Amino acid sequence: MTYQPPSPDAAAPPPGCPAHQGAVPLYGEGFQSDPARLYRELRRVHGPVAPILLDGGIPAWFVLGYREVHQVAGDSQLFARDSRRWHAWDRIPPDWPLMPYVGYQPSVMFAEGPEHRRRAGAISDALAAVDQFELRQICERVADSLIDSFAGRGEADLMADFAFRMPLLVVAELFGLPDSEIPPLVRDIADSLDESEGAIEAHQRVAARMGRLVQDKRVHPGPDVPSRLLGHAAGLAEEEIVIDLLVVMAAAQQPTANWIGNTLRLMLTDDRFAVTLAGGRRSVGQALNEVLWEDTPTQNFIGRWATRDTQLGGKRIRTGDLLVLGLAAANNDPQVRPDSYAGSEGNQAHMSFSHGEHSCPYPAPEIAEVIAKAAVEILLDRLPDVLLAVEARELVWRPSVWMRGLAALPVGFTPAYVPPSGG
Repeated sequence: MTYQPPSPDAAAPPPGCPAHQGAVPLYGEGFQSDPARLYRELRRVHGPVAPILLDGGIPAWFVLGYREVHQVAGDSQLFARDSRRWHAWDRIPPDWPLMPYVGYQPSVMFAEGPEHRRRAGAISDALAAVDQFELRQICERVADSLIDSFAGRGEADLMADFAFRMPLLVVAELFGLPDSEIPPLVRDIADSLDESEGAIEAHQRVAARMGRLVQDKRVHPGPDVPSRLLGHAAGLAEEEIVIDLLVVMAAAQQPTANWIGNTLRLMLTDDRFAVTLAGGRRSVGQALNEVLWEDTPTQNFIGRWATRDTQLGGKRIRTGDLLVLGLAAANNDPQVRPDSYAGSEGNQAHMSFSHGEHSCPYPAPEIAEVIAKAAVEILLDRLPDVLLAVEARELVWRPSVWMRGLAALPVGFTPAYVPPSGG
């Protein structure tokens, strides 16, 4: 990620910031062990908007009320996306852990106004041209191939062996990547998103590959997303397409992978869905929707920056303040859902894909759902007696403030015979 200095009109940092005295760190073991408990406590003490500290003691506002998240996400003029508006840049070191999320890049993620509408509109059009029946066929083929790789063992880690790989393999086909280049790309994408040593180098390799792909598609266009972006009436430059393809690929990977993993965990640990496998009382679609309410993959989103002084949830927000959208907390706001998931079946008014101009662009959520639903349905169909290999309480969540997903999902099942390829 490339850091760019703040714009000349970025506001000065607020002196003293008394509103953040006693702010709660949104990181560390206390958060990771039980984020839902922390959300409840923040709501009890502070209401729908709470003062928090990010890594290194950097102050921000955590928006956890459903109505307040809806307001912030829906008002892109008052709560803007360009991170150069932040007044705290003089306190942020170049190696700050959250720099990949806030370091400005000239991508659709940080664009505003007409420029954002131009870029997001082109992406939406390119994705809308994906045939849903063809997409399902791609998903079935990819899922079967992944399951074939471990079906004969009688055991697997459904995160590493299946959920993490499925979305990338599907998106790679939608991008028109040659089969030979998909395995190294999958490895580099996984490494670039893991925030570990080598992540920057992996990201650079992915960016270089996207650059070559766009150049190839300009010469040899096909029925794929990059070719549609190159031919779009918005007149996107190649460098714009490259960086926006990276955004689409990253956005498709972790959220969809964790949606698959969290849904499989629910269906393997909740008796309501165990009955489904035998009696059909609850469907995969119901499980997918419940996960978006209860264990949404994108827990929190950083962020929005206030363009002027304002009030939100009873708190005074200053120009240049950073706001973190608490999507999971909003989904569980008792003002909206007093009985937890009860009564929410079939309700898709969750904030899991955010809201407003900078929400996940149509039809990306629908494409993610096709991928996730196909993955879960085919796995349960191919391995009907699959069971957790550990106690449910032993499953470990990844230590992330931003994403909700399992570190591993070990299972066992009756080994299945897999014919040799082409046999």
